[in-house]
Amino acid sequence: MRAADVGDPVMGRLVRSQGPGAAVEAIRKGALPEDFVAGERLHDHGPTRVAELHRRFQAWHARLEIADPAADLETGHRTGARLVIPGSTEWPTQLDALGHSRPLGLWVHGSADLRFSCLRSVAMVGARAATAYGVHVAAEFGVALSEAGWTVVSGGAYGIDGAAHRGALVGDAPTIAVLACGTDICYPSGHHELFAAIREKGAVVSECPPGVHPTRARFLIRNRLIAALSRGTLVVEAAIRSGALNTAGHAVSLGRYLAALPGPITSEMSIGCHKLIRDRNAVCVTTPEELIELVGLIGDDIAVPVRGPVLPRDALNEPTRRVLDAVPSRGGAGPASIAVSGGVDLTTALSCLGGLAAAGYVERVPKGWRLRRGQP
Repeated sequence: MRAADVGDPVMGRLVRSQGPGAAVEAIRKGALPEDFVAGERLHDHGPTRVAELHRRFQAWHARLEIADPAADLETGHRTGARLVIPGSTEWPTQLDALGHSRPLGLWVHGSADLRFSCLRSVAMVGARAATAYGVHVAAEFGVALSEAGWTVVSGGAYGIDGAAHRGALVGDAPTIAVLACGTDICYPSGHHELFAAIREKGAVVSECPPGVHPTRARFLIRNRLIAALSRGTLVVEAAIRSGALNTAGHAVSLGRYLAALPGPITSEMSIGCHKLIRDRNAVCVTTPEELIELVGLIGDDIAVPVRGPVLPRDALNEPTRRVLDAVPSRGGAGPASIAVSGGVDLTTALSCLGGLAAAGYVERVPKGWRLRRGQP
């Protein structure tokens, strides 16, 4: 984890090919395993030329020379973080979908069990420069998801991320913040209290060793973990160039559900969401229930269909509704005229008018019948 950059697929292939122990020994000796080099050439992925692999090995060797794994473990223990690696009981197996870019391990600081917490989880991402609308909706979704037993996964940043985490802290489910720096680094610094609350009820997670500070590249690489940990990703707000769209791309490539929240067409912070929906990469959702239905189990997490208000006239049968529609609101009309206008015979019209009068829909006037004011 100290030797290679986070998400390095070449290191991932080396570890898969040789095993972690043999990979470390090969890097220390600066000797390229022949079967690994042959595999790189055969599959034509990553650097296939031996010279390029040698340069990469030299960089790994230099980093490994100054690495102190024992100190990392001691720092993690002192600050409250634990190292979770593939094969351990807390390892989220859904990360295996990342293939050779799967993290070599994760530092986890918090009370929640990472694997168990992510079994029913949703990622919520969006703009740092969020609008009041975006912050409000993200917090509401966070509360509703957490109260429904769904873990909210996000990046701990300002804007949408922070609002989603704060909303999730109101409910019963944990919330997971995936950082682009070591778990002992508070970035952004203004979220010191928020991270403390997340550690109390959830967990702060990173593949960066202790003491590592964030970079732009690490933020983008981190996004794949947010998408991979969750069943689906919701983009709350995103400009046309946004890190949230990078997370959405990872969700699509992993075959995970992707949803987007519509916003005002005049808002630059919703352009990215609208593009995802227009390009049919994301499902439009407007309520937490719709999001849960998308990512949940078929038959168990069905959202209640949205319907308009039920009016008394909805209970009327077809002939009666036709007669009612033919009755004028002013003046008046005779039964024969109403029957012709409503497309029914005179007997039906008279019968329906009597029932409508008794129910308070119509009333008699000198010119015949008209709608009663304040009808139900």
